[in-house]
Formats: sequence, structure tokens, C-alpha cells
Amino acid sequence: MTTGDGHEVYWEVCGNPVGKPAVVLHGGPGSGATAWWRQFFDPSRYRVVLFDQRGCGRSKPNACDDLAALENNTTAHLVADMERLRRQLGIEQWLLFGGSWGSTLGLTYAVHHPDRVSELVLWAVGTTRSSDVRWLTHTMGEVYPEEFDDLVGLLPPSARGGNIPAVLHAQLRSPDPAVADRAARAWCAWEDRIATLSGPVREHPRSADPRLRLGFARLVTHYFGSHAFQADDEITSRLGRIAHVPAYFLRGRLDIASPLRPAYEIVRRLPNATLDVVEADAHGPGDDSVERLVAALDRFSG
Repeated sequence: MTTGDGHEVYWEVCGNPVGKPAVVLHGGPGSGATAWWRQFFDPSRYRVVLFDQRGCGRSKPNACDDLAALENNTTAHLVADMERLRRQLGIEQWLLFGGSWGSTLGLTYAVHHPDRVSELVLWAVGTTRSSDVRWLTHTMGEVYPEEFDDLVGLLPPSARGGNIPAVLHAQLRSPDPAVADRAARAWCAWEDRIATLSGPVREHPRSADPRLRLGFARLVTHYFGSHAFQADDEITSRLGRIAHVPAYFLRGRLDIASPLRPAYEIVRRLPNATLDVVEADAHGPGDDSVERLVAALDRFSG
């Protein structure tokens, strides 16, 4: 799908051509909508739309290789892409399914296009507000001081108390490959640390791939450093618009990649929403979370 402002967004559809429409909103930003996401849906019931958000996966240009991927790349652009794709596919309403960063994107889309959302199923729910980004960096730096010092050690001393993703992003844009790769390694190592609450750090496969870790780190810091390019109340000030939407939110209580309270407070304001708190540390679906998400999607399948 050509956007008209320098991007080509990759998309695909799987499942039942006449099934209930659903769209997958992957995390990151920058993870891509891989085939892994298909496991949650009953292919006989759902028509599943997967797309790679601007700058990642099979979309072009790719942040792994080209800084142009970061131009015209904001939450508002991604929401517009979703609307363009929905119209192109002739979908009146669709269920939004996403996790982590995808929950921020899903909530933003929903409050701006409430009539186009049939249900919300979101996990690892977060809002990417300035407080969330500070939690991910400075607050978690109190939990993992050694690893945090390794991260901020790349920054000028005067910048270490401020917006860490924004400062690191400048290094990720460096024309010197060694500078950019050092920053990518540092950010991905920090993300891997946060994603592993206990025991040895579990390294994500992309962290070992120079190209993938660079593209991922560029996109994450691009968005986090600008707090998703939207006001802190972009979602919360509009929740009344989706009060009618059935919703299922899932969080791990010990998922320390973002605070639990924002999800809790959002659900308190949505009469048709349920918050399912799993007593686990997984940021991705772990424990029995996959089964819970599948069950929620089955309930909404009609």
C-alpha cells in the first residue's frame, strides 16, 4: 500500500475471507507483524489483517537501512495507514488486536475512529506517555543500576537525567556505523534486561543481528523519545468515545516494561472493558496468557 508520502506499507490477509475482520497491531515500535501473530485466531472464524508499520518488517523504506524510514512516521501516520487499509479492504468495522506498543496504537486509533472498532483485545497494555517512558528508563534504573549505568554511559553527563531515548536516537542516526551500532547494542541490551525480571537475561534474537537491532532501536527511540508524538492525554481525554466498545485487556502484574496503573485507570473508565491481571513477569504472552487471549478472541468471534 503506497501512502503518498514516501512509504510503502506491507500488508497481508489470512483466515476466512468472509470471517470476522480483525487487524493485528504489532509491538516495538519496529517488531513487524510476523506469522507468529496468526496463532491467536481461529482461521475459520476470522479474517485477519496483518501489516508492518512504517519503517519495519517488509514495509519500505526500512529503518534498518535508511533514515528516510523515520520521516513522516508518527502515531498519526500509522492511524491514517490503518484507515486507508480498512477502506481499501472494504471493512466496515474490525477488532483491534495488539500488544505492548501495539496497545498504544490500538487505543489511539480507537478513540479517533470509535465507530470503526468492533472490539479491543490488547495485552501488555501501555500508553507511551512521558511518565511511561521515564518508568522504562530512569525508574527501572533504580532496579537495575549497573545495566542502567551502562546505557547512560553512552550519553553526555548533562543529558543523563533527561529524555534518554531522544538523546540515544541522535547516536542511532550517526553516519558512523560504529557509533550507531554501539547505541543499538546498548538499547537492545536494556530492553532485554527489562524483559527478564528474574534469572539470566534472555536475549531477543534481533539483539544478535546488527541490521535488525539497528532498525528496531532507531524506531523505538524515535517514538519513545517523542512520547509517541502525541500529548499525554491523547488517549485518556477521549475515552468516553469508546465507552460502548467491548474490550479485554491483559497485563502481567510483574511486567516491568511499563507500569500497570495506566491500564487499570483506563479500564475503570470503560464500562464494557475487562482487565485480566496475570501474576507473572512476562511482557510478551507467557504463563497461560496465550490461552487467555485466544479465549477472548473466541468469545468475540461471533
